[in-house]
Parts: sequence; C-alpha cells; structure tokens
Amino acid sequence: MKSNVNSELISIGTEILLGEITDTNSVYLAKTLRDYGINVFYMTSVGDNHQRIVQVIQQAMARSDLVVTCGGLGPTVDDMTRQAVAEAAGRELVFHETLLRQIEERFRTFKMRMSENNRRQAYLPDGAIVIENSVGTAPSFIVEHEGGIVISLPGVPREMKFLMQEQVIPYLRQRFNLGVIKARVLHTAGIGESVLDELIGTALLEGHNPTLGLAAHNGQVDVRVTAKADTEADADALIAPIEEILRTKAGQWIYGADKDTLEEVFAALVRQFNLKVALIDTGLGGALESVLRKADDTILISAETYDHPAMLQARLQVSFSTMRELASAAVVAIQNQTGAAIVIAMISDPEIDESPDSAESTAVSVRVGDQQRTRVYGFGAKSDHVRTWLKTWSLAQAWSMAKEIYSA
Repeated sequence: MKSNVNSELISIGTEILLGEITDTNSVYLAKTLRDYGINVFYMTSVGDNHQRIVQVIQQAMARSDLVVTCGGLGPTVDDMTRQAVAEAAGRELVFHETLLRQIEERFRTFKMRMSENNRRQAYLPDGAIVIENSVGTAPSFIVEHEGGIVISLPGVPREMKFLMQEQVIPYLRQRFNLGVIKARVLHTAGIGESVLDELIGTALLEGHNPTLGLAAHNGQVDVRVTAKADTEADADALIAPIEEILRTKAGQWIYGADKDTLEEVFAALVRQFNLKVALIDTGLGGALESVLRKADDTILISAETYDHPAMLQARLQVSFSTMRELASAAVVAIQNQTGAAIVIAMISDPEIDESPDSAESTAVSVRVGDQQRTRVYGFGAKSDHVRTWLKTWSLAQAWSMAKEIYSA
C-alpha cells in the first residue's frame, strides 16, 4: 500500500482567473491533505474551457498520484469538469438513473422545480465511484485510472468541505497508508529575513525531514518547521529538537508560535513590565487602537485620532515638510506629554491610495523609552493593506524594543 502520496489541486472556473472570487477552496484542500500526510506539490487554476481543463488534468495525472479538482460540476454549459475528466482518462460519460432520482429528490426537499439541464449532473465518467452529495445537488466522483486517482468535488465551499471530510478522507485512508504532516510555525519580530536566514544556517534550512522555510510579513518573519511521520506524536518528536535549536539560535526574536498573535503577545509583555502605551494616527480611524483594546484595554493611557496630518500638526503646533519628520516628532511630543513608555504614531494621507515610496504618503514611528524607529511607505490611507502593514510593523518593532530594554 502506497504511503508517500504526491498530489495536486486544480481549481476550475473563469471567475477565479478574472479575480471575481478568491480561491479559498485550494487553501482548505491543501491544509487538509497536508494534515493527513499527503504531499501537495502543485496548484493550478483554469478557466471554463474544455480543452484547457483536459490538458491540465492530463498533465496532473502524468505527474501526481492524486489529483483533486474543485468546481465545474453544476448543470450549466460552462460546467465542464465531468466531460474533461472523462476525456483525460479516455472514457465515455455514462448516465446514472439513480443519481438523477437523487437530484430530483433534493429539489423536492428544497421545494424547487428542477430544470431539465440538471440531468447533465447525472452523467459521470464510465467506471467512476459516485460520491453522493447530501448537502447539494452536484454529485461528485472518483476516477481510478492507471494507478492514479482523480477526485472531483463541487466548488461551493460548504459542499466541498463536507464531502472532503465525510467521504473523501475515509476513502483516502482506506486507499493509502496515510501518515501525518505537521507544521510548527515560530513567529519572530525585530529581525530581517536575510539576517534570520544567515543566523539559522544552511544545515537546518536544507534539511529534508523536518523541512524549514521562512516567510516575511511586514516587520515579522515566520519560521515554519514541517515534519512528516506515521503519527502526530512521531511528527512532534521530529520537530522538538529542531525547535530547540531555533530557540537557542534566535530565541530573543521569537515572540510566539502557531496561533499566537502579535497584539496579544505585545499586550502580555506590556502587562508584565507594567508599561503604558500611547497611540496617535491620522487618516486610519484608530485602527491600532481597536486592535489593542481588544487584546487588553488597560494598557492604553492615550489614543488620539485625526482625519488629516494637518490636524496633527496643529495639535502639536509644529510644521514639517515630510511624513517621516511629522511621525518622528509626534512620538517624542506625545511621550513627553503622557509619560507613556511606548508611543506609536501612524500618519497617513487620507487622499492617497498607491504611490512610490519616495512620496512618503504614510509614515509610522515607534518610540520605546529613548529608542525610536521610523519607516515610510508610498501607499496612503485609501490603500487596502495600509492598516495591516502598519499594525504588523509597528507592533513588531515595539515588542522587539520593549523586550530588549525591559528584559535586560
């Protein structure tokens, strides 16, 4: 029985390629397969074009043990997955009277009239294993072909997730000798990706089981340790010594692991040393204030929000030519006025979306004690990601500086 299973995912639908919807299905499927020890090596998105879907499936079947398609199982003419899988496997479509009766019953349950085109959903590739869909109208199926497997699931997330857990995973457990793939993610702040990479060293980063990977996120870097084993306990045993080495090498920058959030860890550090925090922002509507109040309302002694940088200048009775200068001056002034140990200023132009970084449409400055760090960005307050970027960078810097100063 095969135990090292390589798979790939194919999401089908022109709406994905047009950016009209986000392909969350592939993310869910990848995580689910990973948790059951199945390698996911490729993800492909393809539009509603019969020949291109056939080509993508054939390519996937040639290089992977397991192919999971998602979408294209509806009743309309642009739902082509059934025909494409059949052609890729060299089979005909076969009508299933039983499936049609089940679809009809589903419509009766919904108290809806079934259209004639729903008959298309009762056609499956010859020899396919039927996956009955008890939460929707689109039957799914499994095709076993020349040692490989193609599993086709509906694109509706609720239906896909239900069928994956209730029917696909039990099938895969029976079909393969599945183990587990487990990941442990260590979150770091205050250290750059290239420096962390050098600190960890190639011996660890080029290991095979567990494997290590770095991912940078606006002021913080994640270290993912992934192990494959027969059981979760065995995977934990593989990860533990690697995590110990990482904490020895980079422990001063590691603020948490897995589901730990930066705002919660920051709030805990502030509570530990009985520190107080002051915030100020322009154009962002108190974005960081709401995050910290949710984590711990007691750590804030001041939070000021202004619609425009000019209002902050008037408040401070200063005039500066750049956002960087204004943010840098603001944290000093607010610290002097409030006595806060930590001051964060996020200054953004409310009229700007995206522009070059040289335009300095946004600046963020963090002051902890007498240490200060400032950064500028080209995007302004209209940007979709400005709040996330500034929150992450500012809290990462504040946590790093506070830990260094008060833990010494």
